[in-house]
Amino acid sequence: MVICAMFLSLAACKNGQAQSDSKAQTSEQPATLYACSMHPEVTGKKGEKCSKCGMELTVPVKAAATTANQSAAPADAQNASPLKEILSGYLLVKNAFTADKTADAAAAGKALEATFKGFNKAALTAEQKKAFDEIAEDATEHAEHIGANGGKIEHQREHFALLSKDIYDLVKAFGSAGQPLYQDFCPMYDDGKGAIWLSETKDIKNPYYGKKMLTCGKMKEEIK
Repeated sequence: MVICAMFLSLAACKNGQAQSDSKAQTSEQPATLYACSMHPEVTGKKGEKCSKCGMELTVPVKAAATTANQSAAPADAQNASPLKEILSGYLLVKNAFTADKTADAAAAGKALEATFKGFNKAALTAEQKKAFDEIAEDATEHAEHIGANGGKIEHQREHFALLSKDIYDLVKAFGSAGQPLYQDFCPMYDDGKGAIWLSETKDIKNPYYGKKMLTCGKMKEEIK
């Protein structure tokens, strides 16, 4: 009887420990991460600095449960950059200028203007919307001028130089939509003041002079 009592006591102890462990696991809640309002893919503890822009991490993001083959990520990581369609439109404008095709540049400019005006900002935070609107308003105006001035390629290129600055600012604020980009620089344009442009290739193809000086310029920055 003594031995039986010992076995029963040991079994009860193990059962109680198992129930306790089960309750502890059940009561555990996913840790809360915080994301940057400008770069949702950057997460960490509340108040830490974003590695891309230096802003504090303030947007709460519930961390997903992880396994050996799965890492935690913000729910909106796939939508971290809104620039995919805008970048595609910009590169069409740029490539038209490298080929000295003013009509193609006008068509691409009109399409880019429509893309900006029809852009859905529903997935952006209030801060992101503000940043996007400030840049997009100016960029839309330059795209409109490019689209409305087919046949006047030098005038179009003046607006392209300003548009390129806006697109660069958008990329720095929101990312490059997963596409490698290169910031190139032409030192001769605008009476030696110079102008930048963004390219999808490492090869220099100058949109400000086209075939006249297609390889004039240098790469200043690689954007990933």
